[in-house]
Amino acid sequence: MIEPSANSTNRDSDPAFALHRGGKLEIRSRIAVRNKDDLSLAYTPGVARVCTAIAEDPELVNDYTWVSNVVAVITDGTAVLGLGDIGPAAAMPVMEGKALLFKEFAGVDSVPICLDCTDVDELVETVVRLAPSFGGINLEDISAPRCFEVESRLREALDIPVFHDDQHGTAIVVLAALRNASRLVGKPLSAMRAVVAGAGASGVAVSRILLNAGIGDIAVSDSKGLIYDGRDGLNKIKQALAEDSNRARLTGSTEEALQGADVFIGLSGGTVGEDAVAAMSDDAIVFALSNPTPEIHPETAQAHARVVATGRSDFPNQINNVLAFPGVFRGALDVRAHTITEGMKLAAAEALAAVVGDDLAADYVIPSPFDHRVAPAVIEAVSAQARKEGVNRI
Repeated sequence: MIEPSANSTNRDSDPAFALHRGGKLEIRSRIAVRNKDDLSLAYTPGVARVCTAIAEDPELVNDYTWVSNVVAVITDGTAVLGLGDIGPAAAMPVMEGKALLFKEFAGVDSVPICLDCTDVDELVETVVRLAPSFGGINLEDISAPRCFEVESRLREALDIPVFHDDQHGTAIVVLAALRNASRLVGKPLSAMRAVVAGAGASGVAVSRILLNAGIGDIAVSDSKGLIYDGRDGLNKIKQALAEDSNRARLTGSTEEALQGADVFIGLSGGTVGEDAVAAMSDDAIVFALSNPTPEIHPETAQAHARVVATGRSDFPNQINNVLAFPGVFRGALDVRAHTITEGMKLAAAEALAAVVGDDLAADYVIPSPFDHRVAPAVIEAVSAQARKEGVNRI
């Protein structure tokens, strides 16, 4: 759904347009070119010696160019924020914003790239051809279910980290917040039953990371109701999830599944009634994460739940991907990891949760993106886990 465009008068008075005028990014030189000697080293003839060395030993590209510190932020514009399929040109402000956050929060340089193709084969081929220029690939705002195949094929084809943030950034932050919420209510993840509304990119990834973290049981719903093994019409992603989740073999609606559930995680853009939340277990946990309108208003949910989180900055406990992706990539790049593993994602979530520490409260289960401890904690955890698993190069 696309909002009506602002007219020129509104653009003149709107501070968002003023901030974006001319774009949010620029490229700056790291060295000065003050005279002919500097020029002869930065460019010809001195550059030829570096090029020749890299041709003889391609790994040197990581030492003598910017490649090892640069991430490509890539989209096809088919699932941009809450705007949907708005195309590559209209997606650029979001990709610029992502690149800005990479730099501001973890010192990672990145280049926004909006591709004018939506075919999976074409997307994969294009990114593979671009990959030699980058140390990592951050996929962004690619619609489901195509996004799963695109990421999977790129991970198989490339020897640099490939990370679809809509999936894994969300999953890491949700797990971190849920770990702290479970600590607050005194119930381990293994004893909890969760219901996830939404089986798109973020819904599937959140469900997967919670399963890997040892959640007691989890039921996932899509627009047709709960997903279960044997349900007709499931695509291969949902079928695989059905085989690994919903041990209770619940059928029916999201709201029916919430009866007695410990956790609700909304990633669907839909709504959930107050009666359904009231029917959850004591000390319930509600993460209503759809933006800009949560599945249930936080103040309504707070009347029945011990912990409430949203994706919005104007309520406590914001589940914000910026808590994860800058540090995850910085940690991976620092050790020149050739992939981002499930273990690295779990380590990032654990480190993020630990930042809250003894300050844990119902309105503080996840730190602020502006907490200076966040990025270093995630970076250290991801780097250490990469070395532990042997996916590092340095």
